[in-house]
Order: sequence, then C-alpha cells, then structure tokens
Amino acid sequence: MDRRELLKMIAVLTGGVVIGGEVFLTGCKTGAKADAGFTATNIALLDEIGETIIPATTTPGAKAAKVGEFMKVMVTDCYTQEQQDAFMKGISTLDDACTKATNKSFMDCISEERHAFLVSLEKEAKEFDKAVSEKDKPQREEFAAKKKPYDFVSSPRHYYTMMKQLTLLGFFSSKTGMTETLRHMPVPGKYDGAFPYAKGDKAWAE
Repeated sequence: MDRRELLKMIAVLTGGVVIGGEVFLTGCKTGAKADAGFTATNIALLDEIGETIIPATTTPGAKAAKVGEFMKVMVTDCYTQEQQDAFMKGISTLDDACTKATNKSFMDCISEERHAFLVSLEKEAKEFDKAVSEKDKPQREEFAAKKKPYDFVSSPRHYYTMMKQLTLLGFFSSKTGMTETLRHMPVPGKYDGAFPYAKGDKAWAE
C-alpha cells in the first residue's frame, strides 16, 4: 500500500481529509522547524491513546509501532503552526476531559474505561469536524477543480481526529504494521487481479 492509498483509507475511516497528508506525501521535507514542545509524558500518553485505538491482540498494537514518537515527528515536521497548536492543546484537553468524565487521568484508567471515553469523545469530534468540513468546502472544491486536491491545507480538525489519524498513519506505515498486520510483499511483482483471497485474510502492503 503506497502513501496515497494509505491516506485515502485513513480519510475514509476518519471521515475527512488527513491533516498533514499533503506534506506526508512529499516526505515532510518542509525545512527545519522548532520542536512542537512534546515531552516524554506527552509521548507516553499518545502511545496509550494509540493502543486504545489499535490494541494488541494476536498481532502487535499501536504502542509496539511507537505511534507516540511518530506523532511527535509528524506534528513537528508536517503540521502548520495552527494545526500544531490545536494538537498540543488537545493533549491536555483530552486528559482534562477524561478526568472530568471518569475522575481519573487517562493513564490511570483501565482499558475498558479508556475505550468508553474515546468512544464518547469521537462523537464530539464528528460534530466538530462536520462544521470544519463545511467551512473548508469552497476552498477544497477549488483545489479539486484544479486537479490539485493534495495541495489543499485543511483547517485543524478536532484534536482527537488528528490523534486517531496519526495513530492509523503511524501504525500502518510502520514495519510492525506492514509486516505483522498487513501481509507484506517485500519484492516487486506483477499485478494479479485474480490473486486468491480468503475471508479474514490480511490486506496486502507493498
């Protein structure tokens, strides 16, 4: 699965444009940037959020793919300043919201509590993102008409949407995600549209 296809998949799963996706396609080579301000505590929290989104089962989860560190790199190198600010503020906002809902920090919650909290947070995120999408629609359509959809830079989405997008992006572009969750084809080969597939098989990663 190449980067463009991965971004399309994540956009479908999260209901909107992948924040920073247009820069990710070019390898995030946007010049030197100052660190967005991540701490080791932030990264540990993001790892646990990612692990709640993609938990370890018979295959490794998001934490094994070090998605917290991936988020740090993506937010620092691929996000605009406005997007960075929204994401960094979202880290503390999420923990505050969790404490209000459960009387415990996210890190102190058990897995079932974390899951229930993120399910409720996703409902809030969808409403927020719907309003952002409507606001961005004219500009998004303008870039699409010019056949340059990946040049469009979205307004910041809900902080949880950004975290979920980066969890999926970090996991499925990692060695762990590609080799242990997706079926990985390490050498080029011809396309075979009739290649056998059984229900329950993993998707292919290129």
